[in-house]
Amino acid sequence: MATVRASKKSCTVNPLKMSQPIGGALAVMGLRGAMPLLHGSQGCTSFGLVLFTRHFKESIPLQTTAMSEVATVLGGYENVEEAILNIARRTNPEVIGICSTGVTETKGDDLDGFIKLFRERHPEYARLALVTVSTPDFKGAFEDGWAKTVTRAVEALVEPWRGERHPRCVNVLPGAHLSPGDLDELRTIFEDFGLMPTILPDISGSLDGHIPDDFTPTTIGGTSVGDVARMGEAAITIAIGNQMRAAAEALQAKTGVPYRLFERVCGLGAVDELIGFLAEHTGREVPAKYRRQRGQLVDAMLDAHFHTGGVRLAIGAEPDLLLDLSSMLSEIGAEVTAAVTTTPSPSLAKVPTEEVVIGDLEDLETMAAERACDLLVTHSHGRQMAARLDIPFYRAGIPMFDRIGAGHVTHLGYRGTRDTIFRIANLMIAEHERHEPTPDTWRSAGENAGRAHH
Repeated sequence: MATVRASKKSCTVNPLKMSQPIGGALAVMGLRGAMPLLHGSQGCTSFGLVLFTRHFKESIPLQTTAMSEVATVLGGYENVEEAILNIARRTNPEVIGICSTGVTETKGDDLDGFIKLFRERHPEYARLALVTVSTPDFKGAFEDGWAKTVTRAVEALVEPWRGERHPRCVNVLPGAHLSPGDLDELRTIFEDFGLMPTILPDISGSLDGHIPDDFTPTTIGGTSVGDVARMGEAAITIAIGNQMRAAAEALQAKTGVPYRLFERVCGLGAVDELIGFLAEHTGREVPAKYRRQRGQLVDAMLDAHFHTGGVRLAIGAEPDLLLDLSSMLSEIGAEVTAAVTTTPSPSLAKVPTEEVVIGDLEDLETMAAERACDLLVTHSHGRQMAARLDIPFYRAGIPMFDRIGAGHVTHLGYRGTRDTIFRIANLMIAEHERHEPTPDTWRSAGENAGRAHH
């Protein structure tokens, strides 16, 4: 079991984490016809807009209440009201997800009270779904904002269910560490077992990089408000990652649907657990394609362990992604030597290392240098660190802005795990080749020795 230690530095130097409102905004983008709205200054929204646009290489729907210094002091109801009215009139959304920020939380704006007042003043928008969530920047991190928003969506949008459960319906609550490609893979797995998954939130429909037939200012895919309302019909809820436990418990409390939490979905044992559960739940045999994919993964682990065995890994990621990737790499022989994360989580104690530090990329770089790490895994802001350390760099998590296709990268399932292993093993092979002696190095060494002799 890993011990968890918080960095004692007075300030963050090279940030690893992103703020809660950004995580909350991404969760809202997993709803169909949605518009995320940050209740804060324009700068808060601009940061998130640039970050998501660079990561997904797509146009991102994200609006702001544009709080000024005066509005912040006097209270932000007028800004919230004006923003909702503008969005409703210009974009006709199904749902607006309103995330607070540090400045409005410090002021103490009562978002729920604002929405109650808005409903009283504007009954013509009674059918417009409004979801508010408290996501101050100065607390928590990206996955906390995502988890809180999904929990609030469950509380606000899911309707109590007193009818019979539909045995083929299953609710899926994915964590923020899963990409659109991961969610596509997850949906395929569930459908192959004859299940009909409702994924909340589903960014695979809205941020998977497809070109729509028509322009729409809101999200172009995701789970509809109606589908969310009917989640009480499902026989069971599957939560992916410890961050989703609160949302699963909220759904169970509201509808009575039991849940099963899977902490990991990357790695042989983790995927075996998921596939075994689905076979038991549905009473169906495991499809032949997954037996074949499992065999391919075992073969990939066998091939890769020659290149990953003994590799000293430095990894920085949100807690559930940290647990997923570090555990999978540990299973093929890597040693998790330096681990840094962003926020407390039950996942951290299970990371296969002695210590996990809640800190920043400077902490990770210092630890990686002191402990002579061979491989760095973190998001794109780690690229300069990898260059200084002169070690291979595997990009994982958000943001990944210096490569394309981030939304389609898949780590989940037998196939995603296999491909992740190949990508990392190939990095280590390339690194070995970079330092391999060549005829030129022998010739240079001989000439230098000759000059020294004369």
